[in-house]
Amino acid sequence: MKEKFIDRKDQQANKIFERRTLVRDYRTILPLLKPGLTVLDVGCGTGTLSNEVASRIAPGPVIGLDNTEAFIADGSRQYGGTNNLTLICDDIFNYQPPHQFDLIMSARTMQWLRDIPKALRQFKSWLKPHGQLSILDYNHTEIEWDPEPPASMLEFYQTFLRWREDAGMNNRVADEIAPLLYQQGFTAVEIINADQTYTRGEEHFETNLGIWIKVAQSKQMVTEGYISDELRLKAIDEYAAWIQTDAISMTLKMNDVQSKL
Repeated sequence: MKEKFIDRKDQQANKIFERRTLVRDYRTILPLLKPGLTVLDVGCGTGTLSNEVASRIAPGPVIGLDNTEAFIADGSRQYGGTNNLTLICDDIFNYQPPHQFDLIMSARTMQWLRDIPKALRQFKSWLKPHGQLSILDYNHTEIEWDPEPPASMLEFYQTFLRWREDAGMNNRVADEIAPLLYQQGFTAVEIINADQTYTRGEEHFETNLGIWIKVAQSKQMVTEGYISDELRLKAIDEYAAWIQTDAISMTLKMNDVQSKL
């Protein structure tokens, strides 16, 4: 999990994590949660969802794993009173769990990894026999805006996808991870649609659509020669204005891919 693009120490990221709930942001995991399970949440951020899982499976233990120290520190302060929750700062490829798990869940994390098969092998070794895996993630190539945003943002977004692809990240992980699971020996792979649509008039509409402004505020693609700073700034300004005036909705295309050993 050390392969993420955006600086996840950003306080805005913390606010996004803290707004998330299982019902709204990971509803497909709910049927899998039973009291007494042992659960690992890979890429837990500040542990907001991990904490909610802990309340649903108590007295079963939950471990939340993330590689960003600031997030784990913040989550430990917030959720330190949850007796069956442990938050750990470590890299997915270095982590050595204290035991195997009935369920491993990972939301919006695999999209940032350059070696997904290696991560799946890790998960396989961490699961109990007949354990379950749930991977919730995006197909970034299928995003839907209504109406179409400014050309500057469309160009920035396509450049962002190319940057990710050149860096070895999978822009279509939601639709391409199922065969990788079969290759690693997982069975009963089920693909569950988990699209998220944000519509004008809903709470946090502007913040949710503004995620691409946060992405564009990083100068990494400028530094690496993928895009000019002029276009980056233009995309930010024109997209922000579009959100305020013309935007009706944005749909992030997502799947929860569940499987068993």
